[in-house]
Amino acid sequence: MEGAHAQAAGMGGMRAAGDLVARMQMSKRMRLKEAKEYVAGKLGCSTRDLSDPVAMELIRKENGLGLVAMTSSTQPGEPGMMEAKFNIAEKLDVHINCVEQFKERTSKFAQA
Repeated sequence: MEGAHAQAAGMGGMRAAGDLVARMQMSKRMRLKEAKEYVAGKLGCSTRDLSDPVAMELIRKENGLGLVAMTSSTQPGEPGMMEAKFNIAEKLDVHINCVEQFKERTSKFAQA
């Protein structure tokens, strides 16, 4: 049952290049071509690489965006879901609610 749920639920919280492009379209009101160029520029690749799973695996690894456990072998010390979201927010200069809430809630403990 766990395997079936993992397949049905998506990629375990990881975001693919298409998700990053869609986020730019929604959050920064970019058109599709502009959003693809923005994401590709921030990741240091071509827009064609965004749809290449082999290239994106290397790009995700280089940029600390996490790896999809179902298609890649993940290693200890590589970014998990939350760390990958922090890296995405920083790399693409975009506001991600869960990242901001995490920072806010953990800053309360840092002050103690």
